[in-house]
Amino acid sequence: MVAEKSTETGQRVPLLRVRNLSKRYVQGRWFSRSKFQVTALDDVSLAVYSRSTVALVGESGSGKSTLARCVARLSKPDSGEIWFEDKDLLGLSSAELFAARRQIQLIFQNSAAAMNPRFSAAEVVGEPLCIQERASKQKRRKQALAMMEQVGIPPEWADRSPLEFSGGQRQRLVIARALILRPKLLILDEALSGLDLPIQAQIANLLVNLQASFSLTYLYISHDLRMAGYLADEIAVMQRGKIVESGSVGEVFSHPKHPHTRVLIASIPGWEGASLS
Repeated sequence: MVAEKSTETGQRVPLLRVRNLSKRYVQGRWFSRSKFQVTALDDVSLAVYSRSTVALVGESGSGKSTLARCVARLSKPDSGEIWFEDKDLLGLSSAELFAARRQIQLIFQNSAAAMNPRFSAAEVVGEPLCIQERASKQKRRKQALAMMEQVGIPPEWADRSPLEFSGGQRQRLVIARALILRPKLLILDEALSGLDLPIQAQIANLLVNLQASFSLTYLYISHDLRMAGYLADEIAVMQRGKIVESGSVGEVFSHPKHPHTRVLIASIPGWEGASLS
């Protein structure tokens, strides 16, 4: 395995560091010209180390997806810093940001719905290589087929339409598409939601295997604490735009400190201090 990057003092350096991030939206009121401000992120700080998984959990509207979009630079925060390796993502030029985005890929819950139905499965997976103008058409297809095999899609299905795949198979295609550029950080925003429980388990196990194979780092965003506990090394709990508690999976589940964390854990079906495995 690649050695963890460290400082001269031997301290580990996060692959991703978010510092004091804030984001507010201005929204209008129904049947009125008046507007009001919504705080989506309120002074959020977070560190994610290479080849680890940090789960960001919380109820809908807690700010999880806003943080994901800011880290992927699909949304610009009002204040704060986002450092990826030694790069300030908020200070990059357009050309530098285009290059940096190869290293950070975001998968939404409904990413499969965004696939072009006129493309074949191999074209869907290889499209990021085309967008980034990397490799010839023949090489793109070869890489796409290899990545499809990595996620459990037979190469014989390469020329099928994405519409011919099941929900779980389409999510595998989405994962293959995200990995085709060989990113270092994969942001999974409710990526398993909407799938049947057995399919969720299959995709979760696939993610674990891919992380080992490609030395991936995950920021896993979910309202499902049980799955977060299975996949993650550390958990950060969000409420109303703030991270109210964070720590290792064992610490957070065994000794939750914040009332909101205790409520979320107590809401897990069948939870009575049960094993996460």
